[in-house]
Amino acid sequence: MDIIENIAEIRGLYGEPMERAVKKQLPRLEKHSRAFIALSPFLVIASTDAQGRLDASPKGDAPGFVRVLDDETLLIPDRLGNNRVDTIANVLAAPGVGLIFFVPGLRETLRVNGKARVTTDPALLEPSAVGGKMPRSGLVVTAEEVYFHCGKALIRSDLWNPEKMRKHSDFPALGRIITEQIGQGDTAAAERATEESYRTRLY
Repeated sequence: MDIIENIAEIRGLYGEPMERAVKKQLPRLEKHSRAFIALSPFLVIASTDAQGRLDASPKGDAPGFVRVLDDETLLIPDRLGNNRVDTIANVLAAPGVGLIFFVPGLRETLRVNGKARVTTDPALLEPSAVGGKMPRSGLVVTAEEVYFHCGKALIRSDLWNPEKMRKHSDFPALGRIITEQIGQGDTAAAERATEESYRTRLY
């Protein structure tokens, strides 16, 4: 197995990035990135703990659920989940985060790298309430690097093609998967609990 151990070897293989690819990286959110975030119902946030162990977590809600507070600042509300709070714990230990925003039907994505902190400030969180339920906390992200990513990955994956969508029946239900993975519990009860959670614990 050939292992690459330094960036010089990689540059020898790939060459230098195009000037346009370097210059597109901005230090703040401008009108196009703001507009993209307003359309986005889904993002993935990458974070790391103090030991450098990585985590990537999906976040989703109605388009515009991530609020742009100013040219450098985003607010990501934390919706109900499994209470592992992996991302929050990571941010408390190491604030660096990377975000990638998706908009269904669009091939390009938006990447935002920066520093995050956790807030429970009602004044910041109240505008993110849904059905009168305010998020318990939110991540305030200060953007340091903002740039659009070309659509090649989404084109190659054909991600938005409705003909490529899989049916729920093509893969086991989450309740069954976890029951089998941990070797305990009743599969049918676990599947019912998962579906009930999807119906009643989104907010």
